[in-house]
Amino acid sequence: MAIVEVRGLRKTYGSTVAVDHLDLDVEDGEIFGILGPNGSGKTTTVECIAGLRRPDAGVVQVTGLDPHAERARVTRIVGVQLQQAGLPAKQTVREAIALFASFYDDPVDGLALAERLGLGPKLDSRYADLSGGQQQRLAIALALVGRPRVALLDELSTGLDPRSRREVWRLVEEARDAGTTVILVTHFMEEARHLCDRVAVIDRGRLTALDTPEGVIGGIGAPTVMSFAISGAVEVEALERIDGVASARRRDDGRLELSLTDEAVLPVLQALTADGMHPERLRIVDATLDDAFLDLTGPDGEE
Repeated sequence: MAIVEVRGLRKTYGSTVAVDHLDLDVEDGEIFGILGPNGSGKTTTVECIAGLRRPDAGVVQVTGLDPHAERARVTRIVGVQLQQAGLPAKQTVREAIALFASFYDDPVDGLALAERLGLGPKLDSRYADLSGGQQQRLAIALALVGRPRVALLDELSTGLDPRSRREVWRLVEEARDAGTTVILVTHFMEEARHLCDRVAVIDRGRLTALDTPEGVIGGIGAPTVMSFAISGAVEVEALERIDGVASARRRDDGRLELSLTDEAVLPVLQALTADGMHPERLRIVDATLDDAFLDLTGPDGEE
């Protein structure tokens, strides 16, 4: 069941088309990723879903509500963390969390949430005195403190160190497990693959792919690359005759490198073993979400 529906969304800024007749459905209880290069319309889409921007055309609904026309009702069920967001310079972390928790009917323990995000020692610090990473963690806390039906998270991991990033990922997964649907905008492909049930790839305001992360990767048809060191003479042409092997070559460093399907990996190893050869320092690299991203978006990443 779709909790967020976007139909024919269009938004322009002067002569620039930010979002061009975009259709999306986000299912209740999933973590839904929106990927795309800079200027692709990701943030504009999220801002329209949050009710912060009025679409020029199209329909956006969150739990059946129009987020712009029914902004007050939507605000009570949606948590938002945006790239460019700020708080009053003199407001403390404690005050901000208490304020945002008051917007919702059933908030979580805001102070416990702050502790998990490493903000416990900063509760009485003013916003202006926080580092960039601390401001980012506070923005995440404010988006999740209300136990929202829908959380909109734009560039979740910006400015976070690896330890903080992993803790934030756990929080997002826990929020989903507790009933929050998450829409995640990210440039970080590892984050999308780790967290997202499905991802939409947007380029120049249009949808170019919509699937699970693995489905998007599989859709580009990129081969698996297998490489290894081996002593003795190997008949490269014989390896290329194995079903699923697209090419085989000996690299300048002496390693053999094969481009092949996943299903061909085992037959290749069996053929080598049958000839008395034992691959060393074997490395198998699958196509990644980065590969899919580059394949599905424009060459310059700009509108």
